[in-house]
Amino acid sequence: MSVPLRVLIVTDSFPPNCGGSGWSTYELTRGLRARGHHVEVVRVRTGARSGVSDEIYEGIPVTTFRKHAPTTPVIRNIVKNERLWNELADYLRGRLDETPVDIVHAQHVMTTVPAIRAGRAAGIPVVATVRDYWPVCYWSDLIYDPAAADLCPRCTPGMMTRCVRPRSGRAWPAALAIIPYMRANLRAKRHALARADAVIAVSSAIARDLRTRAPELATTQMYTVPNPVEMTGLIDVCDHVAPPMDGPYVLYAGKLAMNKGTQFLLPAIERAGITWPLVIVGDGPERRALEADARTRGLDARFLGWLPRQDALAWMRHATMLAFPSYGPESLSRVLIEASALGVPIAAMDTGGTRDIVTADVTGLVAADPAGFAADLARLANDEVLRATLGRAALADARTRFDAGAICARVELIYRALLLPRAA
Repeated sequence: MSVPLRVLIVTDSFPPNCGGSGWSTYELTRGLRARGHHVEVVRVRTGARSGVSDEIYEGIPVTTFRKHAPTTPVIRNIVKNERLWNELADYLRGRLDETPVDIVHAQHVMTTVPAIRAGRAAGIPVVATVRDYWPVCYWSDLIYDPAAADLCPRCTPGMMTRCVRPRSGRAWPAALAIIPYMRANLRAKRHALARADAVIAVSSAIARDLRTRAPELATTQMYTVPNPVEMTGLIDVCDHVAPPMDGPYVLYAGKLAMNKGTQFLLPAIERAGITWPLVIVGDGPERRALEADARTRGLDARFLGWLPRQDALAWMRHATMLAFPSYGPESLSRVLIEASALGVPIAAMDTGGTRDIVTADVTGLVAADPAGFAADLARLANDEVLRATLGRAALADARTRFDAGAICARVELIYRALLLPRAA
């Protein structure tokens, strides 16, 4: 039997109140513990106060590192980046000096730079998981204009000028002064990431963009390993829950924002001629506009807001189909993985890592543009046999490729490969 490892996971996000990336980190933590390893978590929270506190979450030791962050734009960004990096790196170095650790595994944008700095100073291997585009895009989404259909080709000063304007509104001329800071911030992130002992990209899209947009990573060991999903627990949560609604319905789950393609959702439902209720689980800046648009179009759209995880999964489990209109370059959508694992037929836009999850016309329908997305929704709505066929194939595929046990075994192999030279 292999010797258990002592792993310190450093993360921006961890349950109970978190999004998909936080649950992916939790599944990794729980999966490593199930394999016999000792895992502790340091998570960061920014807000009204600073401090450090400890707790146990479902048997996992969790330290919360809080950093006071003002609400003033730009200053808040500096505090959540450069100042936080320095303070968290100091804390982690002290912790690594006092507590034996074999591997440090950084998870997100705020915590990767300080985790790598601390690990390098302590002589401990550091693995960094990249779940979105933060090393190559200041906004982490590659979208230079929320109203544009194209993604940013490269983060040049000219493209930064174009991406700052729609985000800063009337203040945009003054906001141009922060571009030198933005460029320096990105360089610091990439240089730090290049010093990781290994980088895990969660999808082929992330790996490709890191290779093409971040030349600093040319010699860095990089692996493509998807986010883990604990299938048994997912199924147990849902299989004994009654349908939350009588009759068929279309489900959208996620943030209500333009990068998620919500501006395409209602027009596609209308164009597809779907009269079933559209159930929207999630919230965000576009909610009010979507509610007004649904009323104008006469669509039965039911906005439920953010729900507890079990409730959201119950809605997903019994959905007739899932609509996934995202046009931003999704890294690896947990919504798509979970819907697939529950056998829910999917109509998705072809973006980012979506094809790492959905095989077109085999485990779901994948469209190149909004018109194709609407046509796919219509196909699913009008073909019960197609829905059943795609749902069964998606279920079998997802439970094989994304199961937490298998994914955590792959991550463990990376850990042990990094430790071999040190043990020789």
